[in-house]
Formats: sequence, structure tokens, C-alpha cells
Amino acid sequence: MTSSRQPLQGRVFWYGRELERSGDWIHALGAAEQREIAAALAAAKRSGKPLFELGRDDFPLDRTVAFLDRVRDELENGRGMARVRGLDTTVYSEDDLRWIFWGLGAHLGVAVYQNTRGEIMGEVRDETRDAAKTYVEAGPGRITSSRARARSTGPLRFHTDRADAIALLCVRNARAGGISKLASAATVYNEMLARRPDLLELLCQDLWRARPEDEDGIVPSRVFALPLFGVRDGKLTTQYSRTYVEQAQEFPEVPRVTPAQVEAMDLWAEIAESVCLQSPFEPGDLQVLNNHVIYHGRTAYEDDAASHQERLLLRLWLALPNSRALPDGFDTFWGATAPGVLRGGVPQRDQRRAPEVAVGAPIAARVDA
Repeated sequence: MTSSRQPLQGRVFWYGRELERSGDWIHALGAAEQREIAAALAAAKRSGKPLFELGRDDFPLDRTVAFLDRVRDELENGRGMARVRGLDTTVYSEDDLRWIFWGLGAHLGVAVYQNTRGEIMGEVRDETRDAAKTYVEAGPGRITSSRARARSTGPLRFHTDRADAIALLCVRNARAGGISKLASAATVYNEMLARRPDLLELLCQDLWRARPEDEDGIVPSRVFALPLFGVRDGKLTTQYSRTYVEQAQEFPEVPRVTPAQVEAMDLWAEIAESVCLQSPFEPGDLQVLNNHVIYHGRTAYEDDAASHQERLLLRLWLALPNSRALPDGFDTFWGATAPGVLRGGVPQRDQRRAPEVAVGAPIAARVDA
């Protein structure tokens, strides 16, 4: 089958083996930036404000702003991802790292909520032994949710999250495993175009998904249809979690997934695995990914409480001021398609918890100096 679609080009098209050799996606904080971050932390604590009420001006940076601007540009116009290295976890407490993470996030974008309970900085760790969990446990015959998978020690399939960018700060590693896996959506797209353009075409058409209960709560309409791939103004956007697709099949009104769609999703997964970059976290690493062009997953891991080797990542979902325009119809999931506006995240039932800017409002003034 021939296709009128063209391969995607630019730095966003990459193979893991190339990045493993070059390491050009890793950005090291210099001594001056590290001193400035320490001073900003002290200033933020002197302000007397609660952590999540701190804005960009409460975490004052000068030299580091230019560094973060380059990182943000790399997310939108470069590789689509960056790992920032240099935070010394031996000199900061866990509480300090939360403040630093929030402060750096405020200079990158605007944090959006991750569930209806007002979670705005998540903890990615094993919750399976906790009495109170942040996920809904699947009943008999039900699909285990994405959040439940993430809050366990098991592996995670490649997926995207519900914000322009996801930021992860590694506080602690596990005793073994938990290796970050990253794949370029453009590379997966191009490989599918070359191998099976007929299956790629299916992924550029509507695929039914379900909004997860442990993010959205009970909502009037939990299912929606959206293509896995979309292109606007020459830029790709992707949104995908196979778990969302599997959960949608629990609703009788949703069309059944066809054998051809299953074949397309299987090929997508096979390619993502073959082209991905596997890169272990170091404590203090800040990883930021553009969800429109990067898939992420992880290997399984083993914690060891006795040695305090228990994996903990802090997570922010960010709307970015330099984000791309999204294809028509993607507002079904994102809330807005215009570039550089507040979008993504989970709407709050309690509006007192909602950001002071409305969905679809420009956010550049809140981030840019």
C-alpha cells in the first residue's frame, strides 16, 4: 500500500543507540547554576509561602533561567526531551528537593493537576503495601489502571501523559531496575510508514479510550475517541496509553477493537521497544519530556527498605508557554488546541483548587521574565 504521508524530519527523529553514544540530551548544571539554585531555595523558604503557592518570582533565578530556556526550546524544537544533571542529593533534604523541583518547574511552565483530588506534585513509588492508595484497585475482570501500574514495582509500557510535558525528579533509586525507557514518536511513525503504511493509517484514525477513574473520578462521559497520531503545521502530536484503550473495551457502547487495530498497536509497541533509549536515573536527575513527541516507560524494579533503596520520583505535569498547536478535535482530551495556552491535566471538581488562569488562556506571562 502506498501512502501520501511523508516521513517526519528534524532532531525529533532519533534512535536510542545514537543518543546513547552522543549523550547530547543530557544537560549538566554548572557550578554557578547550582549556587543560584541553592540561593533561590533559601529565598523561597524565607518568603513564608506554602510550597504550592510559590511562583516564579519567589524562586529567583538569573543565570539558570537561560539554561532552562534552552531546555524548554529543546523540548519543543529539538529532541523532545532533556535530562538535567547536577543537583546534589547529599546536601539537600527530601523536603528541599520538593521545593527546588517546584521552583524549577515554575520557570519551565505551569503545573496542572494530576487527578480530581488536587494532586499537583505526584510521587511515583511503590504504593502496593500502603493502606491508603492514590489509585483505584481493579476488581475482578477489570483492567488494572495506568496509575496502579505506575505505583507498583512492575514494568510500564510506553505511553504519554496528560500534559504538554512531564517532569520527573529522581530522589532515590531502587536496589535494582527501574530503568527509564524513552522512544521518539517521530521515529515510531516513520518506521511504521516504511513498514506498514496501512497500519499507520489506522493509528491516524479515531481509537476509543477511557478516562481513568483514579484520575478523573466518576464523570458523565468517561470514553472518548482520538487518533494516536496527528500532524498540524508539520509538527507531530501523539497521545497514547494502551491501558486507556483496554479500559474503553469495558464499556459496551464502545466499538470493539478490530484485529487490524490490534496488529497496528502490536507493531507500534514492537517498534518503540526496538528504537528506544534505556537510561538509568541518577539521584538528583531532572528528566523533562514533551508528551506530544516522546513515549516513556520503565523496567521493573526491586526496592530494599533495609538499605533505604526505595525508588522515589517526584512528578509534575506542565503546560508550556512554547507548546505547539494541536490538530482539530484534540481538545476532546486536552481542553484546548491553541499553542502556548493552559491545557492538559485533570479539571477540578472543587474550583477553589483550580489554577487562576482558565483553560485555553495564554500562559507566557506567568513563565517568561
